[in-house]
Amino acid sequence: MTSNFWAELSNDYEKLYEKELGYDVIIYVGENQNIKEIHAHSNILCIRTQYFYSAFFNEWAEKKDGKFIFRKPNISPKIFNIILKFIYCGNIDLKNLQVLDILKLLIAVDELNIHSLINHIKEYFINHIIEFLYQNPIDILEIIYQYEQSFMDLWNFCLEIICKDPKILFDSDKFIYLKAPLLELFLKRNDLNMDEIKIWENLLKWYQQNIKNDSIQDITNIESLIKFNAINSTDFFYKIYHHKDILPQNLFHDLLEFYKDSNISKIITIPLRQLKLDSILIDSNYLPLFASWIDKKDFSYYNKRNIPYDFNLLYRSSQDGFNTTSFHKNCDNKGATIWIAKIQNSTKLIGGYNPLDWDGNSCWKTTLDSFLFNFIDGKNLSTAKLGYVINAQYAVYCHEQFGPHMGNLNCAYSKYSNIWYYYYNNTDHYPNIGIPANIKVEDYEVFQVIKK
Repeated sequence: MTSNFWAELSNDYEKLYEKELGYDVIIYVGENQNIKEIHAHSNILCIRTQYFYSAFFNEWAEKKDGKFIFRKPNISPKIFNIILKFIYCGNIDLKNLQVLDILKLLIAVDELNIHSLINHIKEYFINHIIEFLYQNPIDILEIIYQYEQSFMDLWNFCLEIICKDPKILFDSDKFIYLKAPLLELFLKRNDLNMDEIKIWENLLKWYQQNIKNDSIQDITNIESLIKFNAINSTDFFYKIYHHKDILPQNLFHDLLEFYKDSNISKIITIPLRQLKLDSILIDSNYLPLFASWIDKKDFSYYNKRNIPYDFNLLYRSSQDGFNTTSFHKNCDNKGATIWIAKIQNSTKLIGGYNPLDWDGNSCWKTTLDSFLFNFIDGKNLSTAKLGYVINAQYAVYCHEQFGPHMGNLNCAYSKYSNIWYYYYNNTDHYPNIGIPANIKVEDYEVFQVIKK
């Protein structure tokens, strides 16, 4: 019979760590007034870490009076004691550490080549990254950026999170203290999900703070930081024109030409930022069209630079479950939504806009603003057919066992919940736009529509 007594063994090693019996290693950690002498055992350090193994066997460790001497001024006593306890006992608790201490711990264990702990800390950090970034985005970004080559995965993850939700950074009280290279890095990102005029206002706020402190003399490369062709003329004349003194003269001249006649200005050639849309069915090219339909404008009324709505994914059937419980859990009480469904074994896309909500049990909701649409070829926007509600009393149907049921489009739950029907009869509640009578849905997504 084999028995394991890991807890007892760990406790015994913890006692050895605490009592320092027979130590042969002295480590001076910290610097200035925060230096501490820590004692350890070379055999344990050697077995548990590559760093100390190399030090002992390659004989580059200092030795005096029979004891090895190490100096680690870049690691604080608090952080080193956490590491040493892990080396001896295999125990670590990150929950009670502040986020900056977690990053300092990660940097230290990376230097000491403790690979199991590196992976554990990274995983913990990524699982809590949004919470941490809201707490202290500036310090976190500047620390990880400093060690970008070692922690490329964390750095890219932080970039992705902030570009998706820029308020984390730009609404921070410490935003104005962000270092210039980091700010420039974010403003050059084409996936920064923020209105261009808001980007300008934040850049101006940062600039005004830093120019007072004489940390910068002017804004350099502003042409590459702000996509002026995504800013409308009203915002230009009210929010930018009065700050012309901080713009390069040639740029300001080009801007005046652009807002007089965009067709003859080189400003129009500046690539716009990419609209971020969390979808596997459509891309951002659909969004100006949806916005135009919602506001009952011509199909081409909006373009990517003046869309007045955000479209936030609430539900994806292939991800959240193809059932009405998941649909209502994610979509009820979220206000206006637009949904898109891909018909199986085809390129067809159908969908609809509900300006109300999906909450309610066995009730019709009345609106004059809902519509259905049908893309004969989902890869070609010009194949779109649109139909606004005819019978407003039967615009939207809400039921716990139904999906996005609108008018004659029946999305009832059944054993085969991806089978929907469109009933053509004498009481059409929407115009006939060619939606198939029998629909087998491959996947569908629902987006919350939020006025900017």
